[in-house]
Amino acid sequence: MTVDSIEALERALEDARYLPDRGLATALFLSLRLEKPLLLEGEAGVGKTEAAKALASALSARLIRLQCYEGLDVAHAVYEWNYARQLLHIRAAQEGTVSEAELFGPEFLIRRPLLQAIESEEPVVLLIDEIDRADEEFEAFLLEILSDFQVTVPELGTIEPRRRPAVVLTSNRTRELHDALRRRCLFHWVDHPSAEREVEIVRLHVGDAPQRLAEQATAFVRTLRTSDLQKVPGVAETIDWCRALTALGCEELDATAAGETLGALLKQRDDLEAVRGGELVALVGDARATG
Repeated sequence: MTVDSIEALERALEDARYLPDRGLATALFLSLRLEKPLLLEGEAGVGKTEAAKALASALSARLIRLQCYEGLDVAHAVYEWNYARQLLHIRAAQEGTVSEAELFGPEFLIRRPLLQAIESEEPVVLLIDEIDRADEEFEAFLLEILSDFQVTVPELGTIEPRRRPAVVLTSNRTRELHDALRRRCLFHWVDHPSAEREVEIVRLHVGDAPQRLAEQATAFVRTLRTSDLQKVPGVAETIDWCRALTALGCEELDATAAGETLGALLKQRDDLEAVRGGELVALVGDARATG
């Protein structure tokens, strides 16, 4: 699927159950139109990864995800040789049934996410998730990929893309990314949505949630985000919490139900104890007055 305008992309993303603001929709559209990678930065839980997933759905494209982590290397990100199969081939060559010249052919290559995206003949959205968790060495390796979107395999030569994938990188800013990487990307900062938009998102994902409950739960979470917590809840946690409250049959937010379901919202023991210890009743009261 191709999109001819920002408005068309917004509609396609909404059909994929994702409600972007105008800035994010514009950034995604320009990334597609200019065929440039898009770097999405923001706090954890604001919907960066979901944006890439929704984009793949909106484009009817295959999502290929590379989850970054410390120690990620070429063998896990791009390719490695199938050594077990090569050993079997060597034994067959010794028996004279096959040739050792074929030992480093494409059929012995194990394709990891980056190479899968480059070689794909179908539309692809490549998600390089949490690039800030990868080592600086791997970030440097990515520069060739993001510049020319090709991979060099010494035994096979340079592998060029059959069709250029859409590329989305995400970062939670656990470390600063190098300027060389940023220069190769378009950039958009993803913030928490407005109160009205967050209610819309909750209602989109929890269709059976009463409107008033969705408004009160969202108001409660937005106040929590201003508190001194170890892990501030994101939009995904708001959705999970509202889903939990709805499952208990709540029509409105109350302190008892909120206390019983806080584990769907807060994922650190100290955060749970801090909120349950004295803030809960006041937070629920404020949310009921606001929502």
